[in-house]
Amino acid sequence: MPHTMIKKILQARVYDVAVETPLSRANQLSTRLGNEIILKREDLQPVFSFKIRGAYNKICQLTPEERARGVIAASAGNHAQGLALAAKKLGIQATIVMPATTPEVKVTAVRNHGAEVVLFGDAFDEASARSREIMDETGQVYVHPFDDLDTIAGQGTIGMEILHQHEGNIDAIFVPVGGGGLIAGISAYIKYLRPEVKIIGVEPEDAACLKIALEKGEPTRLATVGIFAEGVAVAEIGKNTFAIAKDTVDEVITVTTDEMCAAIKDIYDDTRSITEPAGACALAGLKKYIEREGAKGQTLIAINSGANVNFDRLRHVSERAELGEKREAIIAVKIPEKPGSFKDFCQALVGRNITEFNYRYGDDNQAVIFVGVALGGSPHSRKELLADLKGYEIIDLTDDETTKVHVRHMIGGHLHSDKGELIYSFEFPERPGALLKFLNTLGGHWNISMFHYRNHGDAYGRVLVGLQAVGEETDVTRYLDELGYPYQDENDNPACKLFFAN
Repeated sequence: MPHTMIKKILQARVYDVAVETPLSRANQLSTRLGNEIILKREDLQPVFSFKIRGAYNKICQLTPEERARGVIAASAGNHAQGLALAAKKLGIQATIVMPATTPEVKVTAVRNHGAEVVLFGDAFDEASARSREIMDETGQVYVHPFDDLDTIAGQGTIGMEILHQHEGNIDAIFVPVGGGGLIAGISAYIKYLRPEVKIIGVEPEDAACLKIALEKGEPTRLATVGIFAEGVAVAEIGKNTFAIAKDTVDEVITVTTDEMCAAIKDIYDDTRSITEPAGACALAGLKKYIEREGAKGQTLIAINSGANVNFDRLRHVSERAELGEKREAIIAVKIPEKPGSFKDFCQALVGRNITEFNYRYGDDNQAVIFVGVALGGSPHSRKELLADLKGYEIIDLTDDETTKVHVRHMIGGHLHSDKGELIYSFEFPERPGALLKFLNTLGGHWNISMFHYRNHGDAYGRVLVGLQAVGEETDVTRYLDELGYPYQDENDNPACKLFFAN
């Protein structure tokens, strides 16, 4: 396949609609991290994503008879916009099936490119199944978002551009991975011409389908997929993409939501552009690589793959960026319930800035406070903070997801009731009426003693619920399994124990 794929990349038709995007040096980040850090700016494409390359190249290969039948695909975002624009350019009718949970801004963008949009289901898999049904009914040609050799070749033109834009040394190229079309195309071209250059895939920890495929030796479906970086939220790597990646990718690094948020901020600081989480994924992996290897003076390139981010998600990004950069710690502290205790605690912080302080009266003896403390960004800063507070009983909650999503936004308080309380966190599809239906369905079985809902531009809402159902744990678990929403038992979560438990 190597020679065949190189030929396909060299012959790929993309520049009728795509542009040759620049390699931009990240000046601030390069200085801060002591390496030459360069961004490949695919966020500057006409649809703000690299997907236009593969989509256009694929439909350019269709026969006149296939073009006359029209094209169809399932997508929640970037592939939809790329295919819609590509089809419009060639005068081909396009149908895009999108989950009903897709943000309106993305639906509108696809319609503005002239495609017919069908909204179906709550997630990509349902939309994909519906698109196959429509294909069978209409005879339209299915255009896969990643697992197609012509699509892969279109994405591979990014690798071709990198090598003629940067003729000097390159130590590693970091590529975000969803279904694998981007990394397959780039790695096939780079490894053929410059085998010494490392190709490193980067995936969210909760959507690492290439990582598990490399470990298992074959594409393996993930049981669950995190949705924060929806552009790379794919449950299973493609067969064609894996066939290339297994021989051309050096390693896969996984990153957290917080690390991606910090990378979004880094890109903004250097370029004044705001990328989507998937677009910043590669840079997050690059930073992790530098820290792990102690790299200095290397030339490292990260693919900024897209900038289709919902504006209302930026609040969440800004909240988590400081944690991702290790510039904030979240701790619970037990102090005596008496005048002057908070003042004494502040003095123990030795001049550190307090970013957040939440407290609710519990009893006359002891207070449990929720505190955010600014750090210097060093990996050792949090350890130094905890050492400075050795005179207090401290619980470090910085890495606890329930704390970051829910607890820090709530007023603490313990339930004073003989019935007790069970605490669970949920994700459910974000569509009109979904929250009310969820609340009514749950409340019809047990009394709801606590309810906290958050949504920050995702297709799924996040809920923390207290149920007065102590002693009925088996029945609750059975019911929640039947309900079908992803959920997590939070009764042993340290933050919940401190701030909400009986």
